Amino acid sequence: MAKYKKKRARELKHDRFRDATMLLADRLADRLAGRGRQILYGLAVLVLLAVAVYGVVRWRHRRAEEAEQAMGRAIAINVAEISQTPAAGSKDPVFTTQQERSERAIQEFEKIRAKYGDPYRSEARYFIATNYLVTDRVKGESELQSLSQGSDEIAVLSKFALAQAKEADANFDEAARLYGEIAKLNSPIISAETANVRLASVYEKQGKKKEASDLLFNIVETTRKARDKDGKPVPESAASREAAQKLQKIDPTRFAQLTPAPPPLGLSF
Repeated sequence: MAKYKKKRARELKHDRFRDATMLLADRLADRLAGRGRQILYGLAVLVLLAVAVYGVVRWRHRRAEEAEQAMGRAIAINVAEISQTPAAGSKDPVFTTQQERSERAIQEFEKIRAKYGDPYRSEARYFIATNYLVTDRVKGESELQSLSQGSDEIAVLSKFALAQAKEADANFDEAARLYGEIAKLNSPIISAETANVRLASVYEKQGKKKEASDLLFNIVETTRKARDKDGKPVPESAASREAAQKLQKIDPTRFAQLTPAPPPLGLSF
């Protein structure tokens, strides 16, 4: 009799659990009653949104790949060889004159500029402007001046190209001003060292030997005294090595006062 009561108690307890579960299920069913269509509509909207997002992402990816390929073709033309006798069997573009190459490069970059958004549009504008320096110098300098407003990569590159153009035109005051501005920006794309090496060259052309010597000396000395977080010498940059070579040429006495260059990495004395 006692075993029967225990068994019956377990059955009743199980039934109460089942009843409670069924009650909860019934309540949910009542709550969702008549809303099945709304739920289906909601799920359909979510599916459509997911498909739309995926489509946009795929379109952007294909568009970026297409733009990069077009940019690659245009840059290949921009740096193509200039030769009167192209190599037999070569598939690389070859042009007989710089004028011809620049005209063709402008055409290719104009297509990119018209078809794609940034960053490709801005990059194309920069290449167009630099090629106009060959085909229409006034227009090229005007375009570079417009692009140089700001501190992003294209602006810095444009300002540097414009400074080089002014230097080539013997407009040394303007070139010096532009190189000085670039040095102050100290952009990763054109470092202060690189800009100051060019500025020193302008000073030399202006007959300002002391200013050029001081600038070159400071570039090299600062680099050679620099240390990393572990206290080890920082490797000299290409700009610093160029500055040392220029300093040795224009002012050997000042060059001799430089801190000795650190030994190459992996060597110690």
